[in-house]
Amino acid sequence: MIAVKLFDRAYSKHYGVNLLLLGLAVLYALIMINLLYFRDRSIHDGLVFNWTPFDTIKRYVKYRDHFTMEAWVKNLFGNLVLFIPIGIFLPLLNTRFARSLSLVAVCIVIIFFVEMLQMLFKVGSFDIDDILLNTIGAWFGLLLTRRLLMKKRR
Repeated sequence: MIAVKLFDRAYSKHYGVNLLLLGLAVLYALIMINLLYFRDRSIHDGLVFNWTPFDTIKRYVKYRDHFTMEAWVKNLFGNLVLFIPIGIFLPLLNTRFARSLSLVAVCIVIIFFVEMLQMLFKVGSFDIDDILLNTIGAWFGLLLTRRLLMKKRR
């Protein structure tokens, strides 16, 4: 009975599909926790943060020749691509997130929390630009999901 209630707002009405999606979403979350908090992280001495929108993005664009290609791609495009799955899983598991405003709002809250924890645990920094890029990535995932679902309906 609880499982039925869990998936009552899911896009698919097939329990097995929803269970698979939920399993993949949990796996994605575990991978992201590893990437964001444990993998190749060094502990900072103090709190590192950037509250100025577009500051980090401008720095990476303006001084791109001062960064390795790997650092440049990882920090700009990685922040977009790694959060695309959120824009896929959330609307498929709960249709209220199929609306852009709902998805963007919940992503900002989730990513803000992730960024704050990185800063407080000193395994990364809080960067408002990461929130922007991650949210745009999730929004791209939503657009991709919508497009695929529209094709399926035809």
